Amino acid sequence: MRPSILIVDDDETIRETLAEFFSALDLPVRVAATATEGRRAIAAHSPDVALVDLRLPDADGLTLLETIRADDPEVAVVVLTGHGDVSTAVRAMQHGAVDFLEKPVDLEALQAAIARAAEIVRMRREISVLRARDVPDDATARALAPTVERLVDLAARNGDAPVLLVGETGTGKGFVARRIHDLSDRRAAPFVEVNCASLTPTFFESELFGHERGAFTDARHAKRGLLEVAAGGTVFLDEIAELSVESQPRLLKVIEERTYRRLGGTEQLRSEARVIAATNTPLAAAIEQKRFRSDLYYRLQVLTIELPPLRAHRDRIEPLARALIPRGASLSHPAIGALIAYDWPGNIRELKNALWRAAILADGSPIAPAHLGLADPGDAHAAGGTLAEIERRAILEALERTGGNKARAASALGIARSTFSEKLKKIDDRR
Repeated sequence: MRPSILIVDDDETIRETLAEFFSALDLPVRVAATATEGRRAIAAHSPDVALVDLRLPDADGLTLLETIRADDPEVAVVVLTGHGDVSTAVRAMQHGAVDFLEKPVDLEALQAAIARAAEIVRMRREISVLRARDVPDDATARALAPTVERLVDLAARNGDAPVLLVGETGTGKGFVARRIHDLSDRRAAPFVEVNCASLTPTFFESELFGHERGAFTDARHAKRGLLEVAAGGTVFLDEIAELSVESQPRLLKVIEERTYRRLGGTEQLRSEARVIAATNTPLAAAIEQKRFRSDLYYRLQVLTIELPPLRAHRDRIEPLARALIPRGASLSHPAIGALIAYDWPGNIRELKNALWRAAILADGSPIAPAHLGLADPGDAHAAGGTLAEIERRAILEALERTGGNKARAASALGIARSTFSEKLKKIDDRR
């Protein structure tokens, strides 16, 4: 990690000397002479480490330290002062400083302190990301198709190569992406996810690349992008087929050159994150329709993993069901037969939801076919019509509920807008 540094000191000689020192180490550095300038620089550029003098012309350094930690809790603050004593050091630590150095400072000691501070920043970011992270269950991983598991191992061993996951909605693309990450050398770094279908071009780029203060109307503070947060980890781009044409060249540059700029910024940042992308629909059609760049596709599909639908591998349904069933619940033999016979249009996601619902209905007894509520495969009327008819009704009802808004209807059904549009077109063609 190459930490960006802000020096807040009213002594011009010290500011210039330290700025030259950090620049010689190829570290991005900015300077401020007052607490006010320092706070503005934090908001505008969001540095990783702030080197703060305790005596400033417009504020006490401890007050600035407290303000910085309130504005951006991930920033690591190193206190540098010519008026150090034990009580002052203790107070600085109580206010959130990660280190305390006295002037005149030994430059080797300063460099070591900045390295320690950068590691603390990395850990803070990782913790904030991993708090919401679900670690893949080993039992579920063992239920992956053997061919898929072999490709997952291959992807994990080649930790820098982009990966493209292709499969229907609910086939476990997010699970496989995390599985690759957790088996790779990047496992100790963050895994972060971006849904390309849910963000406008500006907000997608803000999420991925970050932005400087004032980059757009609502950018009141600088923000680190997920590429920066992930550091040496993995960025998972779900529904990549929905990525806007405007954003695709910038993503291509990141993959090819490993460099990017924040929105509104001029500083060239380096990306150490791996990119894993996923799509519900084949990208060939999007390329033909000029909605997806062929050069980006070729860069993403260095290693492509196709995740088969459950109906194509019915031998996986029972082990998956036993892995996904809630703790304490059990399956009767007739229920297992019903699970294997069903086509699972929603794949693993539908299976998991059905099992959790059935476990509640069974209320401690073994789950029976009636608890699952699945259609008899030999009776098209058991679920109110054929699978195509059920799908047609769901699409039309979603459109009606959302007042004809296709994007909201697709979101309500949990599918990409392009998939929704294709299915709606088929319905219109059949009318």
